[in-house]
Amino acid sequence: MTPIDHSADVATISKPTVAVVGPGAIGTTVAAALHEAGRTPILCGRTAREYLTLRDEGGRIEVPGPVLVNPKRMDQPVDLVFLAVKSTQVDAAAPWLAALCGPKTVVCVLQNGVEQESTVAPYAPGCSVLPSVVWFPAQVQPDGSVWLRGEARLTVPDLPAALVVARAMHDTRCSVDLAVDFTTLAWRKLLQNAVAGLMVLTGRRSGMFARTDIARLSQRVPRGRSCRRRKPGRRSAARDP
Repeated sequence: MTPIDHSADVATISKPTVAVVGPGAIGTTVAAALHEAGRTPILCGRTAREYLTLRDEGGRIEVPGPVLVNPKRMDQPVDLVFLAVKSTQVDAAAPWLAALCGPKTVVCVLQNGVEQESTVAPYAPGCSVLPSVVWFPAQVQPDGSVWLRGEARLTVPDLPAALVVARAMHDTRCSVDLAVDFTTLAWRKLLQNAVAGLMVLTGRRSGMFARTDIARLSQRVPRGRSCRRRKPGRRSAARDP
């Protein structure tokens, strides 16, 4: 996995127009990174809001809205759509994809899982659908703001469409990396999430993994899943990002 080289090819994509669909924890983080760099995106969602707020240890960023709720009011496509809804909400986001996407639009899917492209592509025919791995911990707070607990980073496949994402996120707080073997990396992240799910099931914090029995269980969970899904000749894990 290597950082994207912001070369002449990236520079030819001048100031791409960007929309963020789904201003939750992940969507707000990406929108704030863009706004902080002077590239405020179009905000699209189900609930009208005047602004979004991202907080971290360094302070807060307010992204001006409003959050649009009516796709029919969009009169032209954008260059890049960050789709930040859950996989179960893609169908509900279909009107936004129809309104925002044109023949040259890139849709970068900010979801967990390994079937992002096949899930979203039917709703964005003719567009480049780019899956991603989201590496940053962000959480919606009771007041509606989002708390970012670490550095923001995305990984995308080493494909031409990645240049549009690179240009949009260049010099922002959210870095973008390329992965040649993206499929393996996406599976690794999914298995990591499966292990983290043990904390949700037990209502415990990460200190639980210090227990020997829990540590053994956390090792068996990803091994079992990777064995069921592994194909002959395919590696079951990637190198550490």
